[in-house]
Amino acid sequence: MSIIHSIILGIVQGIGEFLPISSSAHLILVPFLLGWNSSSMAFDVALHFGTLMAVLVIFFKSWWDLFIGAIKNLNRSKRRKTKEGKLFWYLIIATIPAALSGFLLDDIVEDFFRNQIWLIALFLAIMGVLIYAGDKWAEKHYKRETSFDDITLKQALIVGISQAFAVLPGFSRSGTTILAGRLIGIEKEAITKFTFLLSVPIIAGATILKVKDLELTKEVIIGVVTSFIVGVICIKFLLKYIKKHDFSIFAFYRVIMAIIVYIKLIWF
Repeated sequence: MSIIHSIILGIVQGIGEFLPISSSAHLILVPFLLGWNSSSMAFDVALHFGTLMAVLVIFFKSWWDLFIGAIKNLNRSKRRKTKEGKLFWYLIIATIPAALSGFLLDDIVEDFFRNQIWLIALFLAIMGVLIYAGDKWAEKHYKRETSFDDITLKQALIVGISQAFAVLPGFSRSGTTILAGRLIGIEKEAITKFTFLLSVPIIAGATILKVKDLELTKEVIIGVVTSFIVGVICIKFLLKYIKKHDFSIFAFYRVIMAIIVYIKLIWF
């Protein structure tokens, strides 16, 4: 892998991790469309580490407040427990389904799904349609939506279960969690922030499991740094963008990308 390849894939990861378009799918589909050899899952996880650092930089204070709240709640009665403390444990609990699916399906994903370009493109398109329909449905169905501070344990668990599907390339971790959140009445800004925070424990866990398979080269370092920088930009962009817009543009993009992939599969 050349430095140019690692920079491009770092950009792809930085964009795809936080926008609901599936970074894991794009890390496979972009090399396919450009005629490159696909990268290893260990390299992909290294790029995810870059975006993990981006989340920690942007949301360091949020995570710190949640952690401190959880510590304080240990010695408080139920009535005096803080929302920050509750949300900390909600995020931890919501991580469990994805952690289990990743552990159980890791070999299947590595050996089968990463090689099925047509299936990845299909997942990409299907989730695009679902994200569009789900977001529009939520806008019409819910008169009063749940804010970030008012997310319940039940809602957090449903979002966490949806995240388990993201182990399959094309579903998208952020895409599935945002869709689930919208369907159960969580505000756009709230589920976007919750999704970003939820990425921390699951990406950290995947990095720990795969780091032993990774050779630390200059290409890897450059890819990680690139994904970090682009990730910071994309987090700030989406948090600002979603205040005035819905998720339609990302849904349309997913379908268009899938069509492009199928055109190459059929005619080239």
